[in-house]
Amino acid sequence: MNGNIGKIAFQGVRGAYSEDACDAYFGKGVVDGLGNRHGVETIPYQSFAEVFEAAERDMVSHAVVPVENSYEGSVTQVNDLLLEKDLLISGEIILRIRHCLLTMQGTRIEGIKRVYSHPQALGQCRLFLQQFPQWQLISTYDTAGSAAMVKENARNDEAAIASLRAAEVYGLEVLKEGIESDSQNYTRFFILEKHPQHSPDANKTSMVFAAKNTPGSLYMCLKEFAERGINLTKLESRPRRNKPWMYVFYVDMDGNLGDQNISAAIGSLLKTAAFVKVLGTYKKAEEPQDPNATKA
Repeated sequence: MNGNIGKIAFQGVRGAYSEDACDAYFGKGVVDGLGNRHGVETIPYQSFAEVFEAAERDMVSHAVVPVENSYEGSVTQVNDLLLEKDLLISGEIILRIRHCLLTMQGTRIEGIKRVYSHPQALGQCRLFLQQFPQWQLISTYDTAGSAAMVKENARNDEAAIASLRAAEVYGLEVLKEGIESDSQNYTRFFILEKHPQHSPDANKTSMVFAAKNTPGSLYMCLKEFAERGINLTKLESRPRRNKPWMYVFYVDMDGNLGDQNISAAIGSLLKTAAFVKVLGTYKKAEEPQDPNATKA
């Protein structure tokens, strides 16, 4: 572990859902009598690439990134970076995501003309937004950044879709809470490290592989898992960047990398597949039991 233990990188600005994930996984640290927080420091970066770079260069001890939403699917940028970079997954956490319509104090819903948010958040609130076809929906790089924009513009005809945390950070009014289309709206976040320590509690392994360009090659790859009784909890294909028409498969499976059947399957896959990369072995996250337990 490097000397920056307790510094956690996330994408976005203060008030982002990823910052909630940092607190939920690592804790908020200890606040002294002057209101200063010690123990855990969250560091915002504008892009996912910068988050990965910060961890690779030992500027932070960990990175926290969203990898999948239950409503909108995978975060493709993160999957691509997991393939390209050398960080490993050391943990995961699942948050219940509650989106809020945030405005300047005194704004009336009938006066709104423009709504800012990240494209995934806009998609997750599709049913609510369909009630207001007159609104102009403007995509931004970050939900909390949208809240900051509404605060900076200080207009009573603009709104942002972001978290309760963002409302507190930027002093905005929560005009509507819980506007997501699906009450089971969850986002899964990965905790990444450069050199994670092996955890005896690890019960989940993630990897990526590419099948050879021959008939039945994908079947032969998956056979390595099936014959050893390994349960695959996720199998998703993605085009490989800079290599047109080549696809890779992202896999989550039950089990520890140290398990005999897991290590044997991966060992055989190295011979069967065209490319194999293990992304990490870690403890499986628990889903929040109470839908209102995490108002991120």
